[in-house]
Amino acid sequence: MLRLLHTVVKIALASLIVGTILAHFGITLEALAAELGISMERIGELVHEGLAWAAPNLVLGLVVIIPLWFIVYILRPPGQSSD
Repeated sequence: MLRLLHTVVKIALASLIVGTILAHFGITLEALAAELGISMERIGELVHEGLAWAAPNLVLGLVVIIPLWFIVYILRPPGQSSD
């Protein structure tokens, strides 16, 4: 779990640095969207559609995965580390 958190922090930091450099040169999300011929409203719609599709599937998967993980966790021999 710590390794995953470490990776997420590194990706966030790299994204922040690259975003700062791009903003320094005047490259913004709006400028990129205009260059690609897509509006910011359409990007918002696509994100909304993606979340509307992903959320029910994520919850459905969690309904199966979490009980299975819990059973495996309970039945694991004592003293065995997950690392």
